[in-house]
Amino acid sequence: MRMFRLASALAWLTVLPVSALHATEAPSTLRAQLLAITQAWVDAIPLGRQDVWEHTLTHDAVLIDEFGRIQHKQDAVASLHPLPSGLSGSIELRDPHVQQYGDTALLQVEWYERESVFGQQLVVRYQSLLTFVKQDGAWKLAGAEDVTIPTAPPKLQVNGLVLGDYTGSYRYGPDRAWSVSVKDGVLGYVTRAGRPFNRIEPIARDVFMGTDDERNLLIFRRDAAGHVTELIERRKFNDLHLTRDTSSGKT
Repeated sequence: MRMFRLASALAWLTVLPVSALHATEAPSTLRAQLLAITQAWVDAIPLGRQDVWEHTLTHDAVLIDEFGRIQHKQDAVASLHPLPSGLSGSIELRDPHVQQYGDTALLQVEWYERESVFGQQLVVRYQSLLTFVKQDGAWKLAGAEDVTIPTAPPKLQVNGLVLGDYTGSYRYGPDRAWSVSVKDGVLGYVTRAGRPFNRIEPIARDVFMGTDDERNLLIFRRDAAGHVTELIERRKFNDLHLTRDTSSGKT
């Protein structure tokens, strides 16, 4: 499901007087009001309620979704349409925190999104920071920023894996090497002596995913003879290459 969101409008803070830049805990009434505005705003997404977004956003709101795509109010409102048949979704607001800076307020909240895609149930979690400003006595959404919270994906059964193929030392710089080993039937690595063992889970032959917060892909590369010669950590759309020490494993 494609759900567009707003990105943080920090510029609002730069125009506030210095005395207003000290946060105070928002009163419960304001907290409830901002949550109600936000809930109505996200509820409008699957329904394509353009009128709700038109009313909720400031005229110059900046919109950025979790993939870094930028929109402004006019384009964002025009992009809203009811989800087609077979698709549905909802967002639950969890663990909200509100700080107030005069006529500006920040809402930090988790978005717990449930999606149904032709009967398949998906869950995506976001950590969001929303900026509200008070205009003509009403709170408007000037900006928000959200990032996807990495969560454990479903485990895949990959048949025919020989974990011993991957064990060894993989180097990416002087005195910088990962040690890949098998513990209790699970493949993982240590980045340096004394550091914790990082489990990795198979996705396909030679492709694994980390179990830490970043959930990076770990890709083992083979030569023409089928021997593992390299480990690639694919993170944030970049590849870190680690060359296998020929003395540390099968050749």
